[in-house]
Amino acid sequence: MNDTFLRACRGEKVEYTPVWLMRQAGRYLPQYQAVRANVDFLSLCKTPELAAEVTLQPVEILGVDAAILFSDILIPVEAMGMSLEFPEKYGPTLSEPIRNKSAVDRLIVPDTEDDMPFIIETIKILREKLKNKVPLIGFSGAPFTLATYMIEGGSSKNFINTKKMMFQNNRLFNYLMDKLTLTVTSYLSAQIRAGVQAVQIFDTWAGVLTPFDYKEAVLPYVKKAISELKKQGVPIIYFANDCAGKLKEIRKSGADVIGIDWKIDIGDAIKKLGKKVVVQGNLDPCALFLSREEIEERVKDILWKGEAAKGHIFNLGHGILPETPVENAIALVEAVHKYSHKV
Repeated sequence: MNDTFLRACRGEKVEYTPVWLMRQAGRYLPQYQAVRANVDFLSLCKTPELAAEVTLQPVEILGVDAAILFSDILIPVEAMGMSLEFPEKYGPTLSEPIRNKSAVDRLIVPDTEDDMPFIIETIKILREKLKNKVPLIGFSGAPFTLATYMIEGGSSKNFINTKKMMFQNNRLFNYLMDKLTLTVTSYLSAQIRAGVQAVQIFDTWAGVLTPFDYKEAVLPYVKKAISELKKQGVPIIYFANDCAGKLKEIRKSGADVIGIDWKIDIGDAIKKLGKKVVVQGNLDPCALFLSREEIEERVKDILWKGEAAKGHIFNLGHGILPETPVENAIALVEAVHKYSHKV
């Protein structure tokens, strides 16, 4: 098996910089669209054979150095007791948003094996199919990011309901965050037991907070989850979107790898995190609409700056966009392998 990604996560010497792409199994691939044409999104997530199929597609098509489980960050939220829908033309919606104590009381901390068996089955299928290829990454949303969806009832522009709860009813907010932290820890632990070889925690909406509020209201729960998960012995990646103003706090998370979004120069991020940290990132997803030559120049710049870190895993600064030309994604992976190769 190509274990370059895992060795890079541990900060070990590698022959080249490994690369994978957030949302690499998705709508930009015609092969994914063919599968998706026959099934709704939530059913796709819950059908192990199909979820495994689309997980494997970018490994074969792009030549990436890791696969990431195809699922959605809100799957465990549904298992906690909320009704989840994915309307075709809108983002996810959760009925009856969490706004009071009785709503949090009703939430359960689900048992992944019993309440989400399709996740376990998908992982087992993938480990069998990937055993001579590349590692498998599991993932979850971070407690705060999941909380925003649950409180807002979906996505939001200003997250006013989330912040009102944080500022006006901190006890209720912490009660919800406690349950979510237990859920995230249990969910990822079950994925690890099933066979994933690394996990990523997505804090997609951490950037909506001030550094102070992140430090006080979010970081303690991230640290608690990561501390528990580190006992499982697999690398843990923490990706906090819009991270530039919070890197000094994020480096205290305990994660083995810190994911960097594209809104900060990766060299500057490494200076703030320190040279003993492994970083992941951070090409702007829209850079994949440049010419092949321009993509290569962007890749070389990030690779050169990434050498200052203890280790570097190449990735986008956020998920790949549905409109991305497949040939450009392939060119990106080829460029990373070509220009990072150590003679």
